[in-house]
Amino acid sequence: MSSPLFDWFVPCPRGLEAPLAAELAEIGELHVAGAPLSGGGSLVVGAQVPGGVHFRGGWVAGMAANLHSRIASRVLLKIAQGPYRNENDIYELTHRQRWEQWFAPSQTMRVDLTAIKSPVKSLEFTTLRVKDAVCDRLRDVAGSRPSIDTAQPDVRVFAFLTVNECTLYLDTSGEPLFKRGWRLDKGAAPLRENLAAGILRLTGWTPGTPLFDPMCGSGTFLAEAAQTALGIAPGSERRFGFEKLKPFHPGMWQKLKTAATEQRRAARASQSDINIFGSDISGDMLEKARANLHRAGVPNLSLKQVDARNMVPPTDAPGILLANPPYGERIEVRGRGPRGEVRDTPRSRREDDDAFARAQPDPADTEFFVSFGNALKQRFPGWRAYVLTSDRKLPGMLRLRESTKTPLFNGALECRLFRFDLIAGSVRNRPAEE
Repeated sequence: MSSPLFDWFVPCPRGLEAPLAAELAEIGELHVAGAPLSGGGSLVVGAQVPGGVHFRGGWVAGMAANLHSRIASRVLLKIAQGPYRNENDIYELTHRQRWEQWFAPSQTMRVDLTAIKSPVKSLEFTTLRVKDAVCDRLRDVAGSRPSIDTAQPDVRVFAFLTVNECTLYLDTSGEPLFKRGWRLDKGAAPLRENLAAGILRLTGWTPGTPLFDPMCGSGTFLAEAAQTALGIAPGSERRFGFEKLKPFHPGMWQKLKTAATEQRRAARASQSDINIFGSDISGDMLEKARANLHRAGVPNLSLKQVDARNMVPPTDAPGILLANPPYGERIEVRGRGPRGEVRDTPRSRREDDDAFARAQPDPADTEFFVSFGNALKQRFPGWRAYVLTSDRKLPGMLRLRESTKTPLFNGALECRLFRFDLIAGSVRNRPAEE
């Protein structure tokens, strides 16, 4: 079954464009070109732009990207692109499109609009003009207008404005792709699943290599790594927006899902030791992690209640240590009392979020990270450690010199992923920055 080719845009967390492009290329090779469908198909990766990656491919490519991408936030199908000077031009461009070939007026709809350096005076008014144009088109062609549902629409239309160009997209994902369907229990300021997956790719970790998260919280890094090792497609347990669009072919989709199930069985059969370990100072957080891992289809991993300052390597062979440390009051919450005793005192998410975003750590934070850095240097020679933080002074507190630092965004919060090469016998203490 041949399929027309479309242009697609895949947004992702800023800083992960290159890993996403590499992942899409793999999806094209493994799941599209070899798709169990007549004619297969192709996925050709295009330009990387800030916040996303373009690709070209048929309907199968779009479904496969939704099913298999761990880093994408959404998969958007490009409908049209054209110049504009004002809101009326945007209305005319939108009204010319054949929305009736994609969905029916009986379905509910939502419109979202984003802009970079756009001259329009009101983004809210421009969003309404896009909505009116789609509804007017369907009324003209089919005799009725779709209803608007901003909470759970059947169809999502996206408009993107630059200084003089408007691009229209249909969302084929529905709920954001980082919502895998397995995480119900979250810690404070949780790390999104697709950011965790992108960071894993940035570290160079591959299944079989020891991976250790000594501050695992609700288990996001662990779940993403374990699902990767076990060949579990990230979208295997959720629904997608493309299932409500007219070109959706249930038979094609079922074949893609069946192939993903077979790949999962093959990966499980070939995976003897998963080599993924986690610990946290909070027993309550470990219970959340265990529940999340169970829902993610991951077998029991080795999870221990340990203060990160007292951590030891979980394997004799060196591997990758990956951490997203808490800050400020969250360290206190996650177990460190005034004398270092373990405790699990609940606090509000707002209080924890405020503490996470705090730019300047207090002296207790500094003491914690000095001790954590000492543990890295003394007990983890040969390992590579990666630490995600919003505090650029963290290497100074750890008394370690970073090998690389990669800017990333956890939502709107700007972070750095620091890499530390813990080479036996050659680590030198680094004085704390003033």
